[in-house]
Amino acid sequence: MAGDIEVLHWWTSGGEAKSAQVLQQMMELQGHHWHNFAVAGGGGESAMTILKTRAVSGNPPTAAQLKGHDLQEWGKLGFLTSLDRIAQEQQWDKVLPPVIANIMKYDGHYVAAPVNVHRVNWLWANPKVFKAAGATIPTSLDDFFVQAKKIKQAGFVPLAHGGQPWQDVTLFENVALAVLGSTNYKRAFVTLDPKVLNG
Repeated sequence: MAGDIEVLHWWTSGGEAKSAQVLQQMMELQGHHWHNFAVAGGGGESAMTILKTRAVSGNPPTAAQLKGHDLQEWGKLGFLTSLDRIAQEQQWDKVLPPVIANIMKYDGHYVAAPVNVHRVNWLWANPKVFKAAGATIPTSLDDFFVQAKKIKQAGFVPLAHGGQPWQDVTLFENVALAVLGSTNYKRAFVTLDPKVLNG
């Protein structure tokens, strides 16, 4: 059944906006009318503030971009709608890896559709800079510092970092994982083992 759909999201930069346009076109091909509610800034922080205000005042948008871990909070508050019917029709349990499918569910029911998947251990690299510096893509934290030194000596900035809190946390997580290794990382941040945390 076609209808008007207000979509709150924070895909506002060049490539992100183009991705949102693709989703909009897909919805409009099905006869829906997409009302674009794009909120720039903060990796979604501003959008989440607006969403919370709208939701608690009884005027939520039809759909909103959420990060996977936020789904559980919104589910507990009763703001999510079951997507089980379409998930069954499109066989999401068969086409989605379990790690993705489980994040899209609340209380065993699909409540979200994945439109992108992020990992926090990405490193964006400029091939021209690496070539000019005679550097190679690092494969470890120690190697990162070796390659960063070459890049700096060639007159380039070896690491660009926005300094926003979510970026600081992401960088910290990656450095901690590289230094501790996966076993001690889990002991430190999952089981909160004082021996690792104080070591």
